Amino acid sequence: MPQPSLTLGYVPGATPAKWARTWAQRHPDVPLQLRTVAAADAAARVRTGAVDVVVLRLPADTSGLAVIPLYEETTVAVVPADHLLTAADTITAADLDGERTLRPLDNVVDWSDAPGIPVEHRPETTEDAIELVAAGMGTLIVPQSLARLHHRKDLTFRPIADAPTCPVALAFVDGPQSELVEEFIGIVRGRKPSSSRGQAEPVPKRTAREKTLAKQAARAAAGKVARKPGPAKRGRR
Repeated sequence: MPQPSLTLGYVPGATPAKWARTWAQRHPDVPLQLRTVAAADAAARVRTGAVDVVVLRLPADTSGLAVIPLYEETTVAVVPADHLLTAADTITAADLDGERTLRPLDNVVDWSDAPGIPVEHRPETTEDAIELVAAGMGTLIVPQSLARLHHRKDLTFRPIADAPTCPVALAFVDGPQSELVEEFIGIVRGRKPSSSRGQAEPVPKRTAREKTLAKQAARAAAGKVARKPGPAKRGRR
């Protein structure tokens, strides 16, 4: 009988390490296999069963999938380290007007009216575009995690204050889930090991007064009425 396992796909820039550590602590006998998937293929990979769950970027074709939003990434501009835009800690879209901008074929920033002058040549990948930025061919607009993933000493990046953010989500096939998928969803949502979906809330502890009243009610039901406190009678000596 094959050993049970769970396969998590994730797009470049996503960091599933925290979830992987938690999974290893809770399920040391069930391997969590991590697979990097291209952003354009992420939804299809989970839909076809190549991976059990996937961390993907939105927007995407999520038909037939259940989607849990995770976080919104800051959009940044990657520029040479000595570029004029590095004078400010944060820039705006207007600062990129007139700048040559690279748009790779695997672009993941959903910004239809992005600023800048598009370079006619479109590199195949973000990694290729990074090389062109280093060569002085233009700037590049990407999610912050991709700028960090492809970090180079001769390049830097600046957040674009008025740019749209880049949503990241967890997706899996819609419908009933296996116990392993449910467990992973719980880890992502921050559920504790002792909790589970549909588990009843723990009964709160009773106060001392509530316990006393409960005892009195039980005695009354048994025909024993609690005597009211009063002065103690002294016996004869």
